[in-house]
Amino acid sequence: METRKLGIGIVGGGYMGKAHAVAMQAVGAVFNTTLRPSLEMVCTTSPEGARRKARELGFARATADWRELVTDPAVEAVVIASPQTTHRDIAQAAFVLGKPVFCEKPLGRDLADSRAMTAAAKASNCVNMVGFNYIRTPASQLAREIIGSGEIGEVTYVRGEHTEDFFADPAIPATWRTQGRSNGTMGDLAPHIINASQALAGPMDRVLAEIETVVKERPSGDGMMKVTNDDHAQIMCRFTSGALGAFYVSRTAHGRKMGYAYDIYGTKGSIRFDQEDQNALWLYEGAQKPGREGFKKLLTGPEHPDYENFCLGPGHGTGYQDQIIIEARDFLKAIESGRALWPAFEDGLYVNQVVEAAWQSSEAKRWIKLDEV
Repeated sequence: METRKLGIGIVGGGYMGKAHAVAMQAVGAVFNTTLRPSLEMVCTTSPEGARRKARELGFARATADWRELVTDPAVEAVVIASPQTTHRDIAQAAFVLGKPVFCEKPLGRDLADSRAMTAAAKASNCVNMVGFNYIRTPASQLAREIIGSGEIGEVTYVRGEHTEDFFADPAIPATWRTQGRSNGTMGDLAPHIINASQALAGPMDRVLAEIETVVKERPSGDGMMKVTNDDHAQIMCRFTSGALGAFYVSRTAHGRKMGYAYDIYGTKGSIRFDQEDQNALWLYEGAQKPGREGFKKLLTGPEHPDYENFCLGPGHGTGYQDQIIIEARDFLKAIESGRALWPAFEDGLYVNQVVEAAWQSSEAKRWIKLDEV
């Protein structure tokens, strides 16, 4: 197989920027891809910081101006790993130049941004993808296979959550995460479990939500600062398939570190998953012998999607970084084929639509249909 170099530019050198840089360096060896990423340029908020990140992560060059990165001829594809308030301008500029874009979730800061970005992607006919990494674990890919094959029958109910506790302690100081709607729980955590529900049960028809701020003020300097976004929310929904759903998202859930979890009930059985035990999927098959009824723990192994590229031992497990490498493989496949793979920008737009419907529902205290927003 003949390989070809692909110049990558990454906007953002923080937590996710590093994860994508590592993934781009590893993906060729892990999946033996035809396209072999080359880290051409990284962009951070300061020239000094950008140069430091270039040295640490292996980029050829650095800049503090994302426009320089996007327009650089050696940068053939752009990865956006900067705050969601910056996503729209970067993506649109890349599409004008005909460059594929991978954008971290959520797609835009709000529904208007996401609509504009999706329209720009369609108009340019460029490959585009949104970064929902958790749904790519071998276990969640297996869950999709089980549901898609009809093994648990028709889905009747979905319970989901994305719960963490990084703001559970009221003494934790205010940060940028406590300011602005797009940085709250509905903008940060909810998109992941909404995306999971889309993958597992299809689109929603309507939602009923309550969204709240638990800790109203947090320490800041010598005083207190008002928290201007949400800490947790509950969302009921009806899927277009007719299935019911209920979701809880929180950044103040004591004890939960990565509570991305779901229960899917069907007419023939059910499945359960928790990201804190990401290498196991629990399956309940109907019509079991009385006295032998119960969930069966399925440990992921080489027989499951994408697992064997990382490890040949069943039960040895994959980790967080592996999810990002799988994303990178999918992005490269999309570029090679010239067509977007799920989840594309339009799927990220759907997530923003659900988030907006939830906000409208919470404010109006009524059910909101997605086609109303």
